[in-house]
Amino acid sequence: MADKTPEQSDAPFAARIDPNKDDLSRDQLYFIKQVELAQWKKKTQKLRTRNVLTGVAIGALVMGIYGYTFYSVGKERIMDELDEEARRARMPKTGAN
Repeated sequence: MADKTPEQSDAPFAARIDPNKDDLSRDQLYFIKQVELAQWKKKTQKLRTRNVLTGVAIGALVMGIYGYTFYSVGKERIMDELDEEARRARMPKTGAN
């Protein structure tokens, strides 16, 4: 049996079945639904894992940008410079300066 090629095999090949056109029994339809459900569950588990990983990656990117923005804005002293210029503008000008 192991030395036979697929062309020489005695096993019948699976044929495509259209449940709408072929006259199938209730048990056959139930089995088809069970197989489709098992395949769907297998695919959704892979998709769920990918979606979680993608969500974590996007969340990490957003939090990184958010943190960097606060870090870079915290380093800037724009408001301090504006306050200093305003103080200088309000000071009375004397001839000693």
